Amino acid sequence: MKKIRVLFFLSVVTFTACKKDSYDSGLITPTPPTPIPTPTSVPFKSVATFPIAIAASNGAFTSNALSAEIIRRDFNGITFENEMKNNALINGSGVFNYVTADAMVAAAQTDNIQVHGHVLAWHAQTQGGLYRSILEPEIPSSISGLNLILNPGFENGNATSFTNFSVLNSGNPIGSATITVGSGASEVRSGTRSMKVVNPTAYGSEQWRVQIACDPVTLVIGKQYQVSFWIKAATANGSVRLSTSPAALYQADQTIGTAWQQVIWVITATATDTRITFDIGRNSNTYFVDDVAVNAISPASYPAVNYSKVDSVLRHNITQIATRYKGKVRGWDVINEMFADGPAGSLRSNRNTANATNNDVFVWTEYLGRDFGVNAFKYAEQADPTAKLFINDYGLESSTAKLDSLISYVAEIKARGAKVDGIGTQMHININNNKDLIDAHFKKLAATGLLVHLSELDIGVNTSNATTLSFTDALETAQADMYNYAVLSYMRNVPKAQRYGVTIWGVLDNQSWRYSNGADYPLIYNPSGIKKKAYEAVLNALKSGL
Repeated sequence: MKKIRVLFFLSVVTFTACKKDSYDSGLITPTPPTPIPTPTSVPFKSVATFPIAIAASNGAFTSNALSAEIIRRDFNGITFENEMKNNALINGSGVFNYVTADAMVAAAQTDNIQVHGHVLAWHAQTQGGLYRSILEPEIPSSISGLNLILNPGFENGNATSFTNFSVLNSGNPIGSATITVGSGASEVRSGTRSMKVVNPTAYGSEQWRVQIACDPVTLVIGKQYQVSFWIKAATANGSVRLSTSPAALYQADQTIGTAWQQVIWVITATATDTRITFDIGRNSNTYFVDDVAVNAISPASYPAVNYSKVDSVLRHNITQIATRYKGKVRGWDVINEMFADGPAGSLRSNRNTANATNNDVFVWTEYLGRDFGVNAFKYAEQADPTAKLFINDYGLESSTAKLDSLISYVAEIKARGAKVDGIGTQMHININNNKDLIDAHFKKLAATGLLVHLSELDIGVNTSNATTLSFTDALETAQADMYNYAVLSYMRNVPKAQRYGVTIWGVLDNQSWRYSNGADYPLIYNPSGIKKKAYEAVLNALKSGL
């Protein structure tokens, strides 16, 4: 439990710090002042040269007197944390309910606080169960008949080698395991030859000690493939696994018996030219391998009619919501988190999205593909031509692949005739994020010529994911440094004309989505509403004159 001690000097200057108490002969030793200037009465909005905003729930903005006062005092912009998301505005029967969002918009207008709309289309917090109920049943997945492996039955080669296959490791010392041609009915499953591997040594977890690889096969990154082969061992308790290179994927160890058995492994390609490798070093045995195959998987899909059904829902939702708040919001996050983490930068689908079939999840790109963003931005512009329209995503400051994919997709949307005004970079980061990557990502975003929104800034201090955390003075100082750096980097690297603004994602620490009952303290005010060092760090950046 962190302790907060407030020391008052004279009558107006307040210095606060979150730290453990220190004592000397029973007296409290004053904490040395932070090197960051502490004009704590100065609100952000009085010095920022661009809108400085906060994210807040209805409770934080209208019910909690403490956080509501902070918002009115220090900020001139707001993003509603949840109240404009799909399942907050639309119930499970498809009925719209604007009561809460309308009240929050009215309150913001009364306080002269600009509203940024969040969000018109997102895969999460949406009525997924309702939207899937209108779809025609999916078409099951299928396996392509084209085998990408050359010489799959080991029929070509000489007595000790095989065309299109190479021995990478043959035991320790080299050559103690032998890889030769299997022949005869007892050693061959089909044709006249198989691959015979004699491994006299059990290397345990070092399966790679005996290793044979095929020539590289050309795969499509992000696409699924079925790798299969037939194998048997001379005695029971054999073991084999597959792996890939140069992008390493590993199959679990497979127990092999004395009868022919087919081993199947499904992978998602992470490299274009990929070698499939047989690792047979775990258990000593004699193995026979035959009929290897790599086939593309056509994933489960939906009838073409579902495209029009989903697109109709998308158009209806965006048109209704954006029209209702036309002239009342400054801009919209039109689409949010469209790109997946694995493989990084790939388009989101049901296969790479957690809990994709939950009632509150609906992956629009599963049905609309790359048309999703194009259509969404067109519908948003039609509904509110004057609002600034953004694509928003997380992890752009740490994943170059995702950043590049998003920037490329924005160019595609614009080339296809839709309006995109800007890119939102969320920056839910930690105190140990790479600062060089932060700079680089702002430079890339600025190079698009579009508006750049630092849209959801918060900075965690719990870098070990502990269940509880003591928020020490050192952690508070590190957090302040990172807040300062993030805002300064935005100002250094994004030209003034492209700065849409900075939004801090939450008010009080204990209102944050990252708080988790004291596991993290990612915001700039403590639960009592006292400004942390991070406040002065951001203020210092805003006053830098950049």
